Amino acid sequence: MSTSLNLKSESRCFGGTVGYYSHESKSCNSEMRFAVYVPPQAQSKPVPVLYYLSGLTCTEDNFTVKAGAQRYAAEYGMMLVAPDTSPRNTGTPGEDETWDLGTGAGFYVNATAEPWKKHYQMYSYVADELPNLIEQNFPILTNKQGIFGHSMGGHGALVCALRNPEQYLSVSAIAPICAPMQCQWGEKAFTAYLGGNRTNWYDYDASELVKKMPFKRPILIDQGTADPFYQQKQLLPEVFEEACQQVEQPLILRWQEGYDHSYFAIASFIEDHIRHHATFLGE
Repeated sequence: MSTSLNLKSESRCFGGTVGYYSHESKSCNSEMRFAVYVPPQAQSKPVPVLYYLSGLTCTEDNFTVKAGAQRYAAEYGMMLVAPDTSPRNTGTPGEDETWDLGTGAGFYVNATAEPWKKHYQMYSYVADELPNLIEQNFPILTNKQGIFGHSMGGHGALVCALRNPEQYLSVSAIAPICAPMQCQWGEKAFTAYLGGNRTNWYDYDASELVKKMPFKRPILIDQGTADPFYQQKQLLPEVFEEACQQVEQPLILRWQEGYDHSYFAIASFIEDHIRHHATFLGE
């Protein structure tokens, strides 16, 4: 284990281990935290790695505790990595004023506007710094990485995969924010983090990115019909679906009748998502 990582706690789980870590992030210029599930197969050989990005207000703990993903990661022999959703306690003005901006709401972008740009570099953290850190400290197959997420994290997963198709072999999302330039959450966050020039927003909108750089491999999305944020037009999967159709991007968009935005929905479909990634990450 590298001295750059601080192991906070470790627990046995389905023959492997769940560990919580902290470290000083160069990207975010602050302490960052993440959780890792190391499956039992990693005791004897390197394994594929699957990154999970959480949604607004979450930490590295929500997915790790609530999703029930470790059972299936152990079955398929995949490492799970769940980073926190933002830097914390940075002293950035306004970071704790609202639940959908600042702490717990990094939106997986590299902020370019004041006062956010000093610490809120979550895109670089997730797509570059964290994978390098995992490679240095855990037995992974570097050529077999996937990414998925929920809500704001689903947005982040789609963006990371579309911008880095050579890095991520697979991508999926549950109730993702699919067109942030067209919803209230996205407009608020992008205005704050990226400034008022909307041309600077396109790099972080999956529905725009897919038109220019389709992923080629199938993308899996689950969306509950009883999700209040879908009903409030914060998620807009139809916009992403239409964009995919324009460029013949393979998309599996599954409408889940009666399911909401909660971790009960995530736990219901997590096995399908792990299996989806195993199709591309398996040996």
